Amino acid sequence: MKKIIKAAKIFGGSVICAAATCLALPSASAQTTFADRPIRVVVPYPAGGTTDLMARAVSGRLGELLGRTVVIDNKPGAGGVIGSQQVAKSAPDGHTLVFASIASHGIIPALQTPPPYDAVKDFIPVTLVASTPNVLLVNMDLPVKNVQELIALAKAKPGTINFGSTSHGGSPHMTGELFKIMTGVDIVHVPYKGASPMLIDLIGGQIGMGFDNLPSSMANIRGGKVRALAVTTTTRWPGAPEIPTMSEAGVPGYDVSAWFGLLAPAGTPMTLVDLLSKHLMAILQTEEIKKQFLELGATPVGDTPAYFKRFIENERDKWNKVAQTNNIKL
Repeated sequence: MKKIIKAAKIFGGSVICAAATCLALPSASAQTTFADRPIRVVVPYPAGGTTDLMARAVSGRLGELLGRTVVIDNKPGAGGVIGSQQVAKSAPDGHTLVFASIASHGIIPALQTPPPYDAVKDFIPVTLVASTPNVLLVNMDLPVKNVQELIALAKAKPGTINFGSTSHGGSPHMTGELFKIMTGVDIVHVPYKGASPMLIDLIGGQIGMGFDNLPSSMANIRGGKVRALAVTTTTRWPGAPEIPTMSEAGVPGYDVSAWFGLLAPAGTPMTLVDLLSKHLMAILQTEEIKKQFLELGATPVGDTPAYFKRFIENERDKWNKVAQTNNIKL
């Protein structure tokens, strides 16, 4: 103790002042609770869509568990880029989060040069909230009953089969591009402005096949207007267990899910990130949320920040490879 006091005297009391400063201004890593003000969840898509509805469903319950108001802030534009950029530049204090998707944090950064942000370095993942499969569809008159017959037909007639998607650069489009790479088929992409016009042309025979989010195609599948050959996830969809996975249908290792998750700006204290993740994982296991998400066509997930980080890294690598291999840019 005498040595410490002596050192403080030698440096004119600077040791004591430094200690006082540290007590007055705790480091961000030591922050263990949220300030008494609202938490803002930026949804980088329009209000009323699937992403927005899921964000609102979990945010209300999150606010109850945290004892804080959680508000939704819709910032649509550029496929999710505008809202995501805003969050990346926000103060890393846990009070600004982004409800991200496969488009905003998986595909678009792979298709833009330079990318609008680094989906890994500029954010801290909180939890993977939900996922939903895409589906491979064909016109009812196309002479194929399964994926292997479709591959054989496409290889026999290269460049003659068109595949539709809901947009250029969207997850259905990139689902088709990955299909081309993994099967070696030569099929031609036809982008549409949404699922409805694509499905109209698929039903009418203007295109032979298409990729879509499964929920938006279910009515036409059930109505016998299009034939579903496979879902793109590694497990069958509970709402349509009769549709095989792409791996089961003969394309082993194929895995695409349209996913949604919550992220915070880089530098956000891990104590707050872990607290958010813990509460969200509990919320996503409730029967009420499971039912709500199933109605939206999604499966609740809920996982650790470390898992979600590895997941985004894998998504980044996968879509970068697809974009480079097939020379796809926005």
